[in-house]
Amino acid sequence: MGCGMRKSEPKLKKSIRAALLIQRWYRQYVARLEMRRRCTWNIFQSIEYAGQQDQIKGPEDSTPTSRADTAPRNLISHIFRENEICRDIEWERYFCYKSVEVADSYSGPHLTFPMTFCGVSKLVEAFKHKQLHARYVLQLLGETWRLLRILPNINHVSTCHTKEITICGIKHQALSHLPNGLPSLEKPYVFNGDYVDRGKNSLEILLILFGFLLLYPNDILLNRGNHEDHIVNLRYGFTKEVLGKYRVHGKKILKLLQKIFSWLPLATVIDQKVLVVHGGISDTTDLDVISRLTAANTTSNGCRCSELIRTAVVLQIVDVLWSDPMPQNGCMPNEVRGGGCYWGPDVTQEVLEKHNLQLLIRSHECKQEGYEFCHDRRVLTIFSASNYYDLGSNRGAYIRMGPDLVPHFVQYQASRTGIELSLRQSVGHTERSALRSLRQQLFAHKSDLISAFQEYDSENTGLISQSQWASATEKVLNLGLPWRVLRPQLVSSMKDGMVDYHKWIQELSITEPKLELYLLSTKYAFFKSLSVGLFCFLSGLISLEEFRQTWKLLSSHLKMDISDKAITDLAHSIDFNKDGSIDINEFMEAFRLVDLSAHTE
Repeated sequence: MGCGMRKSEPKLKKSIRAALLIQRWYRQYVARLEMRRRCTWNIFQSIEYAGQQDQIKGPEDSTPTSRADTAPRNLISHIFRENEICRDIEWERYFCYKSVEVADSYSGPHLTFPMTFCGVSKLVEAFKHKQLHARYVLQLLGETWRLLRILPNINHVSTCHTKEITICGIKHQALSHLPNGLPSLEKPYVFNGDYVDRGKNSLEILLILFGFLLLYPNDILLNRGNHEDHIVNLRYGFTKEVLGKYRVHGKKILKLLQKIFSWLPLATVIDQKVLVVHGGISDTTDLDVISRLTAANTTSNGCRCSELIRTAVVLQIVDVLWSDPMPQNGCMPNEVRGGGCYWGPDVTQEVLEKHNLQLLIRSHECKQEGYEFCHDRRVLTIFSASNYYDLGSNRGAYIRMGPDLVPHFVQYQASRTGIELSLRQSVGHTERSALRSLRQQLFAHKSDLISAFQEYDSENTGLISQSQWASATEKVLNLGLPWRVLRPQLVSSMKDGMVDYHKWIQELSITEPKLELYLLSTKYAFFKSLSVGLFCFLSGLISLEEFRQTWKLLSSHLKMDISDKAITDLAHSIDFNKDGSIDINEFMEAFRLVDLSAHTE
């Protein structure tokens, strides 16, 4: 019997050794996947933040020398854009919906006010198949504006034992995943900004939220996000969406939305203990100052802010909308986004203690699991849009919070196919998508890249080292990515360990259809400085000569060689009615046709 046990011992040891080897292999496999996932994440995030930096920094901006210098000039100016309008009575007249007739053939919902639950429910159901008539859009937005004018800059809400508060982060995409169902008196919600852009149904989402706000003004709390801003909307799609859906009344709708955005509250406080803002805080954040904006002496047009307090609150508003937390102490300019700041644990402690708070909830950053704690669990980021960058890139999450003020998380991940992806499939899919986006960025900067490579190639051999390729690429794109690690996935044109950069650029060009490359090299550069060349359209017409001068300025700033003839031909092609000027509808129609051509190709 003892002999039999001794014989089985080697088999047992082999089994244990095999199990340990399998365990070690699996850990290494998961670690490699996690490293690939983090690298993919960095690519997506770096491209996104670089785009935001280009958007809120104009070409005239210089290198900042202080925190005050980092508050983007154009961003600050349009926070207070209401100063351009004379009196509220003129707004009432301008946005009057009564002159907009509803045809007998219209089969969508007919809204009545005051808003009822039945009316909002019909709106939600109708948006699945139909578009709301412009008359009712203007009427709904007008009612929302009148309500927002009497709301404070900082909302206060209380929990009770009979109901939980649900806190939703960024909802760029849809309202289809609400853990408590539709809002009601028994199901209060805090929505934390960024309702528009990056989706096809932003306007519908916004109108539904406004409908519930009118119905339950004390139980539906809407914070402003950095995307509730007409300059940002020009770049990220909301302006184009509205003008495409409402060609006749689109400009009026956008003007009214611009006014509404400037009146959205900036923060919500739950039980005097939990602060909810979209972006974050800084070492100058003072909630008392922000709160007093509603009680400050107003100008004759009813703007929230008088000139006397404008300078004092400008940085605070930008910080609330644009800032991100960092692990180290201190407060520094957020040069990655180009606006707001990075703040550390010491700033969190100081601001929370100053206002007798215990937790800061914010959004503004996509998180892989949908939420993330930092600063000794005193700052919580909540992000409610799953698949933000691509299918499988991240989960979405919500917070349920009761009287104990302990956050309980609900995670989800929407699937277009209904099929659950494995970790390997998910990482592989998002990795391919990230690399495709990165190649597009590289191609859009091909001229600058060639110039940067040639600085290392004094003898015009067409070859540079891998480290030189990485340094030059980072210098041009400024994305902060590990280019030497990414090089094998991006560059196959190697010769004796050197990068053949001319051949690489050619191969990069072949990876996309010709029309798509045209869009990448021109449309990307155009949208990069859209706030400079397009905003004037919202005020009326632009002459062909003004159009030509704008493009010349853009091409000079972006170092793009565009001939006068090409610009003139482009202007004439956009001027559909041949009246010698271009309005926003003609311009957006031209780009719609280009987009259709690209998809067809």
